[in-house]
Amino acid sequence: MTAQPDHQANRPGIHPPMGTLAELRAALSTWGFPGDRQQFEEELDALDLDDLTKVRELTQAYRHRILLRYDSQGMAALARSTDDIEDELRRKLAEAGDQ
Repeated sequence: MTAQPDHQANRPGIHPPMGTLAELRAALSTWGFPGDRQQFEEELDALDLDDLTKVRELTQAYRHRILLRYDSQGMAALARSTDDIEDELRRKLAEAGDQ
């Protein structure tokens, strides 16, 4: 799981509280993608809890996943097919080559 910036404080609208591990666990159970809660627990168990940087990176990554569920543009991007994304990349590369 790669860590994403934690934009929770800058997000307008309603989102579940995720300020503590207990709140994050509850949000993952309710709003997470299938398997997120279990995967979070497994990754957290594998970390050295004294390495606060790694713990922070992990919690930020899973917060980001919850925020994606609240973002219609984020969910639309996740729903795009591989073929659609490949077509867009080919088009952009061709446009860049024409310039």
